[in-house]
Amino acid sequence: MTTDLNATALAVFIFFFVLVTVMGFVASRWRKPKTLDHLDEWGLGGRSFGTWITWFLVGGDFYTAYTVIAVPALVYTVGAYGFFALPYTIVVYPFVFMVMPVLWKRASDFGYVTAADVVHGQYGSRGLELAVAATGVIATMPYIALQLVGMTAALKALGLHGEVPLAIAFIVLALYTYSAGLRAPALIAFVKDIMIYIVVIAAVALIPSKLGGYANVFAAADAAFQAKGSGSLLLLPNQYVAYATLALGSALAAFMYPHTLTGIFASKSGNTIRKNAVLLPAYTLLLGLLALLGYMGHAAGLKLESANDVVPALFQTLFPSWFAGFAFAAIAIGALVPAAVMSIGASNLFTRNFWKAYVNPQVTHAGEAKVAKATSLVVKVGALLVILFLPTQFALDLQLLGGIWILQTLPALIFGLYTNWFRAPGLLAGWFVGFFGGTYLVWNAGWKPLQPIAMGETAFTVYIGLLALALNIIVAVVVNVLTPAKVTARA
Repeated sequence: MTTDLNATALAVFIFFFVLVTVMGFVASRWRKPKTLDHLDEWGLGGRSFGTWITWFLVGGDFYTAYTVIAVPALVYTVGAYGFFALPYTIVVYPFVFMVMPVLWKRASDFGYVTAADVVHGQYGSRGLELAVAATGVIATMPYIALQLVGMTAALKALGLHGEVPLAIAFIVLALYTYSAGLRAPALIAFVKDIMIYIVVIAAVALIPSKLGGYANVFAAADAAFQAKGSGSLLLLPNQYVAYATLALGSALAAFMYPHTLTGIFASKSGNTIRKNAVLLPAYTLLLGLLALLGYMGHAAGLKLESANDVVPALFQTLFPSWFAGFAFAAIAIGALVPAAVMSIGASNLFTRNFWKAYVNPQVTHAGEAKVAKATSLVVKVGALLVILFLPTQFALDLQLLGGIWILQTLPALIFGLYTNWFRAPGLLAGWFVGFFGGTYLVWNAGWKPLQPIAMGETAFTVYIGLLALALNIIVAVVVNVLTPAKVTARA
């Protein structure tokens, strides 16, 4: 991949980046409320987003710039195993359809803004509330940093190197998020998703014709995997369990993250969420098409410094400069939307479940909004520092842990929607064992998310997140049985 400055591509990139920047600042006047000095308005868009806005917003923060870069890169590297993202994004939507409207109603009825609010309302435990809130913030930080990995790949392809272009982009993001709150990424998501659809459809329609057709694409990828002795076009038998558990665990974790829950809480009704659960699989089709770009990288004979460069290199090599600039703008904007929602979700958690809980319980609505705005700036700066001063691999390792960590909040958040049998001490003990046990297993496995298991002559690997969740639930049940109920759980 060449990294020389391309004036035409850069001009197109700048045009669209300026366009979404203007939209970000205009968003404060879009569906303008009486005041933005309220967390419901700044952090949740007034809880008024309908089906289409929610579809673009949730799709925008679920299918991120890092997804556009990482999924094809994984397929380029390992082949069929990298397609686990497809079943995971199918399995997740029945879960969303059944569970998220119930969670939305609980939050709407009691004015909850975060998952930790819901947990505290259900169990009355500050300890459990803090555990859920801290897990959400910790798991989100590397996720924001990884959006910068996607943006960095696009900037490098344009010939923009160093920290300055990345810092400028995130300063702009920080300013319009501070100004407009959730309305900014919601409005920008319309442009971002349309651009991504155009880019992907053009790629899967035109690139194979330049490479001799799909038969040649698959043949070239197969030959490349055989030549290096790893990777395959089809799953190998010893990958079946790992593939299935990665898909299931990732699906259960996906809507536990603060940014996806922010999109859910911002919806105007439970029916809006159900409609989105039906419509959102359209993004899975998009993801499947994107994944194929990994195979196309082999057919194009690309010489890459990093697998993360496969998508930018394809556009740079096979398309005219103006369209390459358009594609790089789509990838960069695809980083801004989820990064904004993630920072808002994390700042909501800090404001409601730390600042209000421990520092200033009497804080006003305007005070909450002020703290959340300031925290959103700190979160973005923190993510930027991670990517600038720590190796990218460190952020990748933390993101692997992020999925395992956030999965441990599921029992506390979801079980209480359906039963009052569980109590705070058991759930807190379960969270502790799952969180730290999962962390240890990942560290012991050399920062890999899979754990080998042998049962007699049968050996397979399992996603550590599911193992930790199973242990979490077992501990919660045992502690709940062994400890007497002292206080009746609150609805």
